[in-house]
Amino acid sequence: MTAQPIHPQDPEWVPRNAEGIAGALTGERRMEFYRELLGAAPEEAEGVLRRWWCEAMLDTDPAGDRLTAAALDGTLSTTAVADIVRRRREAGLPVE
Repeated sequence: MTAQPIHPQDPEWVPRNAEGIAGALTGERRMEFYRELLGAAPEEAEGVLRRWWCEAMLDTDPAGDRLTAAALDGTLSTTAVADIVRRRREAGLPVE
């Protein structure tokens, strides 16, 4: 038996750049993204892009509403960061 991906399409259907993120957001959220990005200091811009990329991925995820509801209800399954770091190291993957 093999595990099936949650999303059969490309796991990064929102390009990791300002244009891709803005294209995935709508209306007021797109304007909020641009305001935050344009107001960020150069050393803060990468963090802004990362946060908003996550927002755009969730906004365009077919299961996004279910995940948001589970998070708000406290029923979303979680994993400790230490466990993820350990698994990545065991798999020989980079840990930043």
